[in-house]
Amino acid sequence: MRERRVRRRETRRGEGRAAAAVQAVEPLVSNLPLVELISPAGVEKIHQASLRLLQETGILIIDYPPALETFRQHGAKIEGELVRIEAETLLHFVRQAPPHFTQLARNPANNVFLGGRHTVFAPVYGPPFVIDRDRGRRQATLEDFHNFAKLTYMAGDLHHAGGTLCEPNDIDVRERHLDMLLAHIELNDKAFMGSVTSATNARDTVALAEILFGAETIRQDPAVLALINASSPLRFDDRMFGALEVYARASQAAVITPFVIAGAMSPTTLAATLAQCNAETLFGIAYAQMLNPGTPVIYGQFLANIDMRSGAPCFGTPENALALFAGAQLARHYNLPYRSGGNFTASRIPDAQSGYESASTMWPTVQAGVNFVLHAAGWLEGGLMSGYEKFVIDLEMLGILARYLRGIDLEDEDAFAWDAYAEVGPGGHFLGAQHTMRHYETAFYQHTIFNTDNYEKWAEEGSHDTYQRANARWKSLLKAYEPPPLDPAKREELHAFVERRRAEIGVGR
Repeated sequence: MRERRVRRRETRRGEGRAAAAVQAVEPLVSNLPLVELISPAGVEKIHQASLRLLQETGILIIDYPPALETFRQHGAKIEGELVRIEAETLLHFVRQAPPHFTQLARNPANNVFLGGRHTVFAPVYGPPFVIDRDRGRRQATLEDFHNFAKLTYMAGDLHHAGGTLCEPNDIDVRERHLDMLLAHIELNDKAFMGSVTSATNARDTVALAEILFGAETIRQDPAVLALINASSPLRFDDRMFGALEVYARASQAAVITPFVIAGAMSPTTLAATLAQCNAETLFGIAYAQMLNPGTPVIYGQFLANIDMRSGAPCFGTPENALALFAGAQLARHYNLPYRSGGNFTASRIPDAQSGYESASTMWPTVQAGVNFVLHAAGWLEGGLMSGYEKFVIDLEMLGILARYLRGIDLEDEDAFAWDAYAEVGPGGHFLGAQHTMRHYETAFYQHTIFNTDNYEKWAEEGSHDTYQRANARWKSLLKAYEPPPLDPAKREELHAFVERRRAEIGVGR
């Protein structure tokens, strides 16, 4: 009976917090100084090494002649599928990318600013599997995708809806991008990411965004953010450059990101790896500007290193953190928004390894001043799994970091609590002071998953560990979920487009 009362009490608390969380996202602007580990001379060394790689070694463009022709027309040297580009030509185009931009959300209050001192947290992207404490690891389905879309909507510390929250393997691969996009639009009202699995799917994404926002509106400010990965080392393929071409010509934003496991997809030294990543990123950014000058882009970096004994990728390592800081300095060198970081772990469940590895990435992420943080919630098993419990545990960490980034208020005279000293005096306590009463709800970060009770109270209420509490938390959030309103006429037009595309693809339902 006591355990049932405790569960009911925890459920009520969870539902109350869930309802409170479904508000317009609050922009997160860092008030703290940035950590810079490399001297200006060091940044210049990496920059020059990258230019040398692009001029002497070059980058392959696989199976996409239109991109080769674009580079040829803009002064690059083409040999088969290999592109070499001079520094002056490359930097001419890189400089055309804007230093910041705003991405539109269905709810205008949820528009996100990308650049400057702003930090945007977005959920996990891409796993083919999901896991929860009850059912274990399994292939992801559309129901799982819907669940993570709902959880993202309800998470006050996630500013962005993200993209492929998990791969819905129960849906034909030819049409699943349509289901994912509809889920982002209908179940959430935050800014979302577009499909990059083909140029055709990118066109579908743009078409849906035009229906939702208006074609002219999204040419002024992008409504779609696309993740464009290099096929490292020093290579882009037709899938990524085809999608990038669609988005750039439509003035939609792109995150240009090498996906590098150092020691396998780059040399073992950080200097060479950073130069290679920088070269790949600048190459993709230049291509976007050749297609459409002023295309909004984010300078991206995703870097892990290989375990030299097993060949497995490692996360939360010192090398990961050092590269993340260096990448931030390089992005600022080119005056561009920066994407990196996340709650990364190689662990299979949200255990101690998961917590330490995730924290070892997230602290450098916020201290370096990362603008767009993909994989901020839910990542497990090196990105192979989206974890339900891990998702809400990561939200706890995001709340803590958000409070950290806001720094210490020294401007408000009330922050010095002079009336509290006058009321309490020397030798007293402040628990009942009027100043405390005014601030007790907002003075300190309030945990939702972590438990700060003493042992006796914790034992009396069931001795629930963090894994158990997170399991209850995501369930209570989904139970409390209510979709954001959507104009019925827009909904009908969106569904009509999707059904027409299904018929054209040959998978109509």
